[in-house]
Amino acid sequence: MHIGHFLTRAARRYPDRPAWLEGDLTIPFREAEARVNRLARALLSLGGQPGDRVAMLIPNCSQGIEALLAPMKAGMAVVPMNIRLHPSEHEYMLNDSGAFALIYGEEFREHLAQVRESLPSVKHFICVGRGSHGDLAYDQILDGQPETPPDATIEPDDLAWLFYTSGTTGHPKGAMLTHRNLITMAEQFLLNINPARPDDVLLHAAPITHGSGCSIFHHIAVGAASAFPATRSFDPPKIFEAIQRYRATTLFLVPTMINVLLASPDRTRYDLSSLHTIFYGGAPMYVEQLQSAVSAFGPIFVQLFGQGEAPMACTSLPKEEHLAGDDPVKLKRLASAGRETTAVRVRVVNDEDREVPAGQMGEIVVRGDLVMKGYWRKPEATADTLRGGWLHTGDIGYLDSDGYLYITDRKKDMIISGGSNIYPREIEEVICRHPAVFEVAVIGIPDEKWGETVKALVVPREGMRATEAEIIEHCKRHMASYKKPQSVEFLPALPKNAYGKVLKRELRDRYWAGRQRKV
Repeated sequence: MHIGHFLTRAARRYPDRPAWLEGDLTIPFREAEARVNRLARALLSLGGQPGDRVAMLIPNCSQGIEALLAPMKAGMAVVPMNIRLHPSEHEYMLNDSGAFALIYGEEFREHLAQVRESLPSVKHFICVGRGSHGDLAYDQILDGQPETPPDATIEPDDLAWLFYTSGTTGHPKGAMLTHRNLITMAEQFLLNINPARPDDVLLHAAPITHGSGCSIFHHIAVGAASAFPATRSFDPPKIFEAIQRYRATTLFLVPTMINVLLASPDRTRYDLSSLHTIFYGGAPMYVEQLQSAVSAFGPIFVQLFGQGEAPMACTSLPKEEHLAGDDPVKLKRLASAGRETTAVRVRVVNDEDREVPAGQMGEIVVRGDLVMKGYWRKPEATADTLRGGWLHTGDIGYLDSDGYLYITDRKKDMIISGGSNIYPREIEEVICRHPAVFEVAVIGIPDEKWGETVKALVVPREGMRATEAEIIEHCKRHMASYKKPQSVEFLPALPKNAYGKVLKRELRDRYWAGRQRKV
């Protein structure tokens, strides 16, 4: 069994149902299957072999899904690259993966020109668009290719997707995701996270190279459509318009995107009643913001905790548990990431990798068929991260007695002040309750007496303001005094990587320049 067979089976069962929706274009499953097969065969005709890597640098569009699926059908692995990254970051991924072909959107021609001469492994540049300028034209390489699946022998543990981590601490690592990993992910969605239906429409408002792309497989499996908004950036009116136009039912969003949609005055101008599911994950979603989102959009939210090394769903908090009312137990669980999913085991361990009791902090570790095969060409990092057969996530948290997972922070983000462990996530939750705060990041900065002290970096809501003293006093009213920020700085925005995660390392570097921070 391989993940590409999901599309073949959907084309047999739902040949006339829409597979891709883009502008005025509707591609049914019969045609989607034929196009993906023709691309897979074209890659083989160019000299590609099973096990080779095919990279893609394409904005959200139907050809992007085809480029995602075709290498997998040919026994190759896809290397999806986030379009917001710098050319040097794409250069690193292409060279590290040894990609033999690159499928790119014509708008990235000048972008790639900056590094093109430094890509020795890339033998074929395939351009999606009208101007290939000497490169292979995407539509032309499909011409004349058979519409049936290629005759490739694909095993469940063969590499399917080389997923480069977000790289908040240096060069990203390529997480090797197999067909087994992706099938497990899809099965978990269908079993206990989001039992999608054939009449569902998944709108790709977030990059298909990341979480939104991971949501494709279980929708394909049931014959549900993928749709694309008429925007290359995250533009709320365009997103709302697409929801209304396609009667979209499902979105994957990172918390920042939810907050932007929530703050948009255009939200009430569109009919969003078709939406029944918004998955969110990839970064902290604070309880105060989550309650506002549920109030605005309804009980349609599903939280997912995972990472590139174990995609999308190690734990899940379902829709019904987002309706807390005044129940103190349910309100507390809103701060959790839910409970482990069916195919995954979750533990919390100490520094000696021994499991700790419920309620005690430690590193979150997981195992199961969702977990990656290892890091691409990094045996030492693989051995360290997968030691003892468990994926060490680098996240700090605890499990309660009912199995709900609470993620307090990344291991490297924990602040040690005067010998006390302080978890920024807890402080950020409190600061987010202040009405003038839109976003916040809490970091540790050097202090001669305490080693580190707490600093809050706050982005105010548009048209509102607060003072440092107000934020500190607000924290004192809601938490132990030793945890409160010693200083507050107001910023117009927080630095984020291409996946929407706040770059705390970049914030810390402003204060730790020339000094060593022990983590």
